[in-house]
Amino acid sequence: MGSDKIETVELGTGGPRVGVQGLGCMGMSFAYGPTDADEARATLERARELGVTLFDTADMYGRGENEKFIAPFVRAHRDEVVLATKFAISPDPDHPDDPFKRVIRNDRPYIRQAVEGSLTRLGVDEIDLYYMHRRDVNVPIEESVGAMAELVAEGKVKHLGLSEVTAAELRAAHAVHPIAALQSEWSLFSRDIEDGVVQAAAELGVGLVPYSPLGRGFLTGAFVSADKELAADDFRRTQPRFTGDNATANAALLAPVRTIAEAHGATPGQIALAWVQQQAAVHGAAVVPIPGTRKRGRVEENTSATRIRLSEQDLALLEPIAGQVAGARYADMTHTSQGRA
Repeated sequence: MGSDKIETVELGTGGPRVGVQGLGCMGMSFAYGPTDADEARATLERARELGVTLFDTADMYGRGENEKFIAPFVRAHRDEVVLATKFAISPDPDHPDDPFKRVIRNDRPYIRQAVEGSLTRLGVDEIDLYYMHRRDVNVPIEESVGAMAELVAEGKVKHLGLSEVTAAELRAAHAVHPIAALQSEWSLFSRDIEDGVVQAAAELGVGLVPYSPLGRGFLTGAFVSADKELAADDFRRTQPRFTGDNATANAALLAPVRTIAEAHGATPGQIALAWVQQQAAVHGAAVVPIPGTRKRGRVEENTSATRIRLSEQDLALLEPIAGQVAGARYADMTHTSQGRA
C-alpha cells in the first residue's frame, strides 16, 4: 500500500508538510444532499492510507456538524492529520432557517469566540491551520490577522490561512503575521486567482489550496444539470453555472477534457485534477488542491491523478475552457459584507 501514497510538500514557507493533495470534508455532512456516514468515515481512513494528511472543514459547514463529524477521525490520528478549519461565515440572524443566507464577521471578539467553538467541537487543543473563511471589508485585515496571531501566540493555532482575498489583502495580512496558505476556488472553470493573487502568493512563499478543483463535480461529468439531476437540498442547484442553459453550454466545454482523459487512460476528473496539480510547476508555488468526496473509490481516483503528467499539447487544449464558461460562480446573495460560501 505504501507505493500508492502520494508525495508530500511544504505548504508555504514555514508551513506544515502535507500530502500534495488534501481532502475537502464539507460534503460528508453538508451542502451536497444525502450522505452515507459510514462510507464517509471509511473515506477519511482510505485517504489517510493513501498519504492524504490535510483534512479541511469549517465551522459553518452544517453549523458545526462537519467539525463534529470528522473529530473522532482527527483525534484517532492526531499525529498524522494536518487539521484545517475556518471562521468568518455566520448564519444570517434575519434568515435563521436558511442555511445559505449568511453574514461575514472578522472582528476580534468573534474570532476568539469562533476558535473556542471549533476547538470544543473538534476535541483538540490546537488547530494546525486556521483560515479566515471570507473577508469582511468593514474590518481592516491587519486587525483581523492581528487577532489570529494572538491565537498562535497562545498555542491554540499553529499556522494561519486566508480564503478568497485579493493580492493586496494577502500582502497586508502577511506583513502582520506569516500566512501559510491561501484557499481559493481554482480549476479549469475558475481561474480568477491567476490575475495577481497566485503571483503574490508565490512571491511571499504562501501555499495555495484550491477548493472545488473539480468544478464542484461538474468537470467529472457526474452531472450535467443540477436543477434536473441533483437532490433538492444540494447547494449546486443555487449556482448559475450548473443550471439551465448555462449548464448545457458548459457541458459542451468538457470535450477536450474527455479526449485527453481517453489518451491517458484516465477519467475526466483525473485530468482536471492533474491540471490543478501541475500549476505548482507553472507558478512556482506549493499547490495542494482539496477535492471533496465522501466515497473511497473517488479518493483513490483523485489521489491517482497526482501521478498524471499532462503534455504541453494537453495544456494548450485545456487553456481556453475557463474563458468560455457561462454563468457566475455564485448567485447573488445578500451579505453584510463581501464574500461567498
